[in-house]
Amino acid sequence: MVKLNKIYTRTGDDGSTGLVGGGRISKADPLMAAIGDVDEANSAIGVALASIDDDDDDGTATTLRRIQNELFDLGADLATPLDRDGGLRVTAEQIDRLEREIDAMNEHLSPLASFVLPGGAAGAAQLHLARAIVRRAERSAVAATAETALNPKALTYINRLSDWLFVAARRLNNSGASDVLWVPGASRR
Repeated sequence: MVKLNKIYTRTGDDGSTGLVGGGRISKADPLMAAIGDVDEANSAIGVALASIDDDDDDGTATTLRRIQNELFDLGADLATPLDRDGGLRVTAEQIDRLEREIDAMNEHLSPLASFVLPGGAAGAAQLHLARAIVRRAERSAVAATAETALNPKALTYINRLSDWLFVAARRLNNSGASDVLWVPGASRR
């Protein structure tokens, strides 16, 4: 377990922040944008959880809490230089589990008849927001790879998580029956 006795350290007052292993980079570095976007996605999932009832959602809340923990692991992965041995890394097993969960949820959803607009039930709408933030985190992580080598499995995990959140939002929208569908050109009439 991590133990934090003091919340502020003053070491970042110069606009830098620490990486796992002791290195420091600018808080404006693309890598820090990716780590910040992962943190924001985690926060958005926390907001969604406030609207999802453990008893009524067939396990979504429990799984989201696991994903929140994995997002902290992902942040640690991104903050650990790739050449550092012993760092906490996203694994293929985590990606495989997301894929199995997506497939299991998708089996019970109505087929898509159009693109889905973010909305529906409160928890579903909030998962759509979390999904959009995860997509930004993915773009930020890909941008960071121009300057910093990252664990390829971390990038795959982020990509798969956005898919998981989309399918979970549909599941919370009455298995897709309450999805808000895009009607192309509807406002032109």
